[in-house]
Amino acid sequence: MTDDAIDGLALEKIDRWQRGFEERAAQARALNELTSELSATAREGHGAVEVTVGSDGQITRLWLDEEIRRQPAETTARQIMAAVRAAKESLVRDFARATAETVGLDSATGQAVMRSVNARLGRPDPESDGRDQAQ
Repeated sequence: MTDDAIDGLALEKIDRWQRGFEERAAQARALNELTSELSATAREGHGAVEVTVGSDGQITRLWLDEEIRRQPAETTARQIMAAVRAAKESLVRDFARATAETVGLDSATGQAVMRSVNARLGRPDPESDGRDQAQ
């Protein structure tokens, strides 16, 4: 093989790497666009409690129907917490859908994104066997 042929093969390999990097960067940008404004809303207590959480898992809106005054505060508290959990579960599903559509759930990037989302939302890592949680 001549030096020119070797140089040509090396340049082709570099071009493939660059295209791969550019493709992954475009996928990451698309994922960021899809997820940056995500939020999820859940209702509990026959609609008496409504909670919205933002993409970071923080409550961005809490709405309580006037009917809430007719029940014990403990019941209201349970309904609020249940609505927060349900909204976060919905948010995880939305992140998973966006991740699957862009970088793929099975890719290293997709797995890292979902681990980060689960950690940020206070959910156990599905890949973990629970030992990390007990310490």
